Amino acid sequence: MTKKYLVNQLSDLALADGLARVAAIFPGKVAFSSSMGQEDQLIADVIYRKKIPIRVFTLDTGRLFNETYELIERTHARYKQKVEVFFPDASDVEDYIVNKGVNGFYESVENRKTCCNIRKVKPLARALKNMQVWITGLRSDQSANRKEMELIEVDEQFHLFKYNPLIHWSYQQIVDYLHEWNVPYNPLHDNGFISIGCQPCTRAISNGEDHRAGRWWWEVSKKECGLHNSNN
Repeated sequence: MTKKYLVNQLSDLALADGLARVAAIFPGKVAFSSSMGQEDQLIADVIYRKKIPIRVFTLDTGRLFNETYELIERTHARYKQKVEVFFPDASDVEDYIVNKGVNGFYESVENRKTCCNIRKVKPLARALKNMQVWITGLRSDQSANRKEMELIEVDEQFHLFKYNPLIHWSYQQIVDYLHEWNVPYNPLHDNGFISIGCQPCTRAISNGEDHRAGRWWWEVSKKECGLHNSNN
């Protein structure tokens, strides 16, 4: 299987058709990682309503907003489907807090990335074990770093294909879909929190700011946690 083959198979398909096609090409080997954000709730809605055989999971870092936890429960109630939840290793978290402090991620980019690795990257690796395709809700206009990302990528970190079916969708298209289909979403989105991660690391953004500006707001970086790198 090659990237070129998948691009040819998926490029001209509507969202639901693309998800169904990739699930058929890789039966039992496709997983969708949801941050419970707007884009991810859209994809989950299609998977659940269309009964597409794709695993849906999320990462509970232990530092999420309460509104995010409530959304997980509302999603379960709406679709009668359980989102798989993966947690960080307790010993890793304990060691980090002992050595760096509860909020040591504020002190340096290195500390922050170490925290992200413990709470997100390592649990993601467990969630994607034995999978061949990782589906994401990435969009190219979310940040400068994501403008270079493509519909299909070869992810060298996790050794699988990454399928970004919303990569060319606009933010307005996402919002319109959520309202049209009455999809449950995080109420923080209506209060300037466009990209929502861990509570200590996320703030609302102002008009005109990059959608990722509210993430790790105290530092100047590419605003990524280590999950997504552009591997063309």
